[in-house]
Amino acid sequence: MTAKRRVEMMQENRSKMIAAARKSFADKGFARASMDELTANVGLTRGALYHSFGDKKGLLAAVVAQIDGEMAQRAKAAAATIDDDWQRMLAEGVAYIKMALEPEVRRIVLLDGPAFLGDPAQWPSQGSCLESTRQTLEKMSERNILKEVDVKAAAHLLNSAALNAALLVAASEDPQQTLPQVIKVFTLLASGLRNES
Repeated sequence: MTAKRRVEMMQENRSKMIAAARKSFADKGFARASMDELTANVGLTRGALYHSFGDKKGLLAAVVAQIDGEMAQRAKAAAATIDDDWQRMLAEGVAYIKMALEPEVRRIVLLDGPAFLGDPAQWPSQGSCLESTRQTLEKMSERNILKEVDVKAAAHLLNSAALNAALLVAASEDPQQTLPQVIKVFTLLASGLRNES
C-alpha cells in the first residue's frame, strides 16, 4: 500500500468514525455511547479510534468541532441576504442561538460538549467564529457604525453572549419558551455597541 493510499484510508476511517459517533452521541449521549459498538458499526477497531482521536473525548471534540463549524456556516447563510451590516451580524447571532432547539446541537454541542470538554470559549472552532466577528466589527468600526470601543473586546463579549445564550436555551426546562426571551436580551445587549449618531 502506498503512503498516499494509507493517508486516504486514515482520512476515510476518521470520517466514518466521526459520522458514526455523531449519530451515537445524538441518540444516546456521550456518556452512554459505547466505543466497542461504535467501532464495530463502521468495521474498525478500538485501535483505529485511539490512533485517530486519542480517546473517546478526542472523538467528541472532533464531532463538536464539525457541528460547531456547520452551525457557524448556517448562521452566516441565514443572514446572507440582509444588506445592512449591523442587522446581518445580529441575525447571525440569533440564528446561532436558535440552533439550540435542534436535538443534535443541543445534546452534543451545548450539553455534552461543555460537560466533557470544558469551557466552549476555549474550543478551536470558537476561535474561527471569534475571528469572523472581530473582522465584521472592525469593518463596522471603520465606517463609524460602532461606538468607540475596543473591537477585540467587543468581539469576545458578543461571541460569548451568543454562545451563552445558546447554552442557556439548551439547558432550560422549556427551551421553546426560553428562546424568545434570550433572543430579546441578546439583541438589547448587542445593540449597546451600535453608534446611534
